[in-house]
Amino acid sequence: MIAIIDYDAGNIKSVEKALEYLRADYILTKDPSALMAADHVILPGVGAFGDAMDKIRSSGLVPVINRIIQAGTPFLGVCLGLQLLFEESEEAPGIPGLGILKGRILKIPRKEGLKIPQIGWNSLQFPNRGRLFDGIDENSFVYFVHSYYLKADDPSIVTATCEYGVTVHASVESGNIFACQFHPEKSSETGLWILRNFIAVQKEG
Repeated sequence: MIAIIDYDAGNIKSVEKALEYLRADYILTKDPSALMAADHVILPGVGAFGDAMDKIRSSGLVPVINRIIQAGTPFLGVCLGLQLLFEESEEAPGIPGLGILKGRILKIPRKEGLKIPQIGWNSLQFPNRGRLFDGIDENSFVYFVHSYYLKADDPSIVTATCEYGVTVHASVESGNIFACQFHPEKSSETGLWILRNFIAVQKEG
């Protein structure tokens, strides 16, 4: 069973539809017991960093997320869900993220001819090919919607990058933690393959 963390974020429906297409059993819940019992957990989200962290904290989900990860359950952050895993964001100064991984979320710098937010398809490079990308060719295209990007402290956890004025750390993997700045659920066959790869990951320990 896959659990999608429900913290009143946007974009949850598209994740649900992708899992339904893959015939995966899932629940949308904020119940700690159900989240802890899940085989895989997804933290989705579209919206503002500070508002999302407020909702996660007020729902009592911070310790639950930490326990899920400590238990070795495969955990996937998507879009804003990736950003929340890190320490801080320029979008919400003074509001700490979950701090599970080390790094900062930065504003995409303005450049002539570059639209912000980045909305649309971009190709991926694999500096450290992670398990999410098994069977996927480098330079495959995925779908992004974001104005802020990750700069991870540890380059060894960065499994995919793209170029959009700067080098965007587009996906990371650290132990049982996976995260994508792009939307696999909106990325056609490539994205569905990524979700299949995540579902195939076994619990650690």
